[in-house]
Amino acid sequence: MLRKLGRLFVIKTRFEAFLIIYALALGSSARGMVYLHEYPGFGGKLLFLATTGAVFLAGAKILDCLKLEKEVASLREARVDTRD
Repeated sequence: MLRKLGRLFVIKTRFEAFLIIYALALGSSARGMVYLHEYPGFGGKLLFLATTGAVFLAGAKILDCLKLEKEVASLREARVDTRD
């Protein structure tokens, strides 16, 4: 039962990754707007840029991990094929 529930939290495709990145971007931009309101001026703008920059870094890491997992799966499959 826990394994089935855990599979819901695994990103399998690029489409799912882009949906998650979009959700992160919406949340970070909302938080950035709060920062702009609470800290007017240069400090608020820097905090806004930091929140959106974090999404770029996280999105790149998510997409890189998907690519790596695909390569590892293909290498494992090739390794199994050579054993037979």
